[in-house]
Amino acid sequence: MLDFEFDRMLFNIPVNEHKPEKITEILTNHPEVKFVSLVGIDIGGHDTDEKIPVELFLGSLEKILAHGVQTDGSSVVLPKIADLNNAKVDIIPDLSVNWYVDYNYNHKDKKTELPVGTLRIPAFLLHNDTNEVGSRVILRDAVRNFKTDLIEVLKNNPYVFEYLPIESVDEIEDLSLTCATELEFWVKTPDDEADREQLSTAQSLKEQYWKRTIGPVRTALEKSLMVLQQYGFEPEMGHKEVGGVKAKMGHSGDYDHIMEQLEIDWKYAEALQAADNENMIKYIVKDVFRAHGLDVTFMAKPMTGIAGSGEHTHLGVAAKLKDGRKINLFSGKDNEFMGPIGFGALLGILKNYEVINPFVSASNDSLNRLKPGYEAPVCTVTSLGHTVEKPSRNRTVLIGLVRELGNPLATRFELRAPNPKSNTYLVIAASYMAMLDGIKASLAAKKSSDDLLASLSKKWGDEDFYLEKDREYRSEREVFEEFTEEERNKLFGRAPATVWENINAFDIYPEKLEVFKADGVMNDLTLESYKEAIISQWATELHDRIIPNSMETVRRCVKLHDDDDCTNLDISRWLQIDIKRKAIGKDSIGNKCLLTRIKEALDIGDYETASDLQIEMQKAVEDLAELYITYRKNLF
Repeated sequence: MLDFEFDRMLFNIPVNEHKPEKITEILTNHPEVKFVSLVGIDIGGHDTDEKIPVELFLGSLEKILAHGVQTDGSSVVLPKIADLNNAKVDIIPDLSVNWYVDYNYNHKDKKTELPVGTLRIPAFLLHNDTNEVGSRVILRDAVRNFKTDLIEVLKNNPYVFEYLPIESVDEIEDLSLTCATELEFWVKTPDDEADREQLSTAQSLKEQYWKRTIGPVRTALEKSLMVLQQYGFEPEMGHKEVGGVKAKMGHSGDYDHIMEQLEIDWKYAEALQAADNENMIKYIVKDVFRAHGLDVTFMAKPMTGIAGSGEHTHLGVAAKLKDGRKINLFSGKDNEFMGPIGFGALLGILKNYEVINPFVSASNDSLNRLKPGYEAPVCTVTSLGHTVEKPSRNRTVLIGLVRELGNPLATRFELRAPNPKSNTYLVIAASYMAMLDGIKASLAAKKSSDDLLASLSKKWGDEDFYLEKDREYRSEREVFEEFTEEERNKLFGRAPATVWENINAFDIYPEKLEVFKADGVMNDLTLESYKEAIISQWATELHDRIIPNSMETVRRCVKLHDDDDCTNLDISRWLQIDIKRKAIGKDSIGNKCLLTRIKEALDIGDYETASDLQIEMQKAVEDLAELYITYRKNLF
């Protein structure tokens, strides 16, 4: 179980060593690294894995570094861009970020007695020799645009320096867009299923939250943190999350029934590097736990009725000064939550979240998590804290302000909606572009911190220079318990219930999409490509996975009682179940069931109808499952 000499292994090649002679030296000294893989990220968030033998890579090193390698455009998700008859896509190495080695712990190199490694080089995708495409490209360009435009905005609005410990933009050498993600995931023994009721009860009682891990979970968690340290990710903590049940020991003396939720956090990094780090870390965590006989899932909602897994994303902006200092641009004066830049950034995310959300929640699984009652954000609303002196963490809002008294550098936003399968590159890119929009509007209007606090705290129906009239954007109250669903929808906007409803925001809010098109960071073709990719994924999964799985749920709800050994209550409950199961999954002459109607709507491309019926199906299947549990409990 990972009993290798880590000190002899190569874990990364940092930015300052991306020179041909240095790369050759490093790989020659590490014969356990047998392959090189160029890792591009397509519009759907999938990464390429072009395995090249090290010998071939070193033999063409300068050529590959400059021009990359070619792949088949049909193997990446770039609809409307790389079609079957226009599929030339090159993968170009990125020399500006760290490179990492991915080890196969099940394949030992006989000469070195070390696992076989693959050097993963983050890369950009190039279509037809001229058009850079894909998620990494979008994030890179979003960062460049943010930095360039913000410097210009600061030059044109010098009043903002009243809120900062510098006097002019001339003191700034560079801007730093820092990000960090929190990785939550479920771990279990293979082919083992836990009782959903047990999980739900344990969650309600908070029996697992921050508890001590035991057995192979403890070992795998500790080993994961140690391996991440070897890579230089600087892990900050690993712990149990809210979900899970106590592991059971089998007859062999081993733990053979494990179902637990964990979280791992690590140090922030620059935006593009942070996204690359997260992509690599998920592979590492999965491999380490697998080496200890455990399955890991990064699904947002692996089971209904239990806690989902989030990937809270922290976003900050700092200035690196010519004198060597670093200052947080979100921070304000001592008696203020934030300065105008911080407030403007927050307003930008809140105003434009309808078009950010399609990048955050792009799957059926992601929206299954975003439901009231599971510490998952549903409403577009923020929290600052009741007072400046007492920072608070309202866990029911979409995005919160994180502050540490006495440490202005720590001021940042925590976006709580992303999950482990969100496309982090696009989430970060969209967030910073929206921030920039809000900053530009706020500073152009010469708004003070107090002005912007009033805007953020506006009531429904109040006019504002930037935010929408019939909305509220701030709440220091418990959003789920202290507001009805009707009140939440009115004050904070109705949350999309399906992927179709979410991606349809691109058509409903074309003016907000312009935020992403600034300086060509995204264009109409990019947005159409993304939309088509997400709709195709949603429709295919609904048609070929969710509907069959729902049918299996229906089939499992069978009659269990005998007519001579039951009560009238059993009979009544079974009749309810039978009516519902037929409505969901059984056609008759002149009447088509719910599942059939969804299939037919998808087959003809009537996505709006399919979306409406999906909502109906989800509720019907959940109701059926609950009815059946109640029915079964009353039987001997």
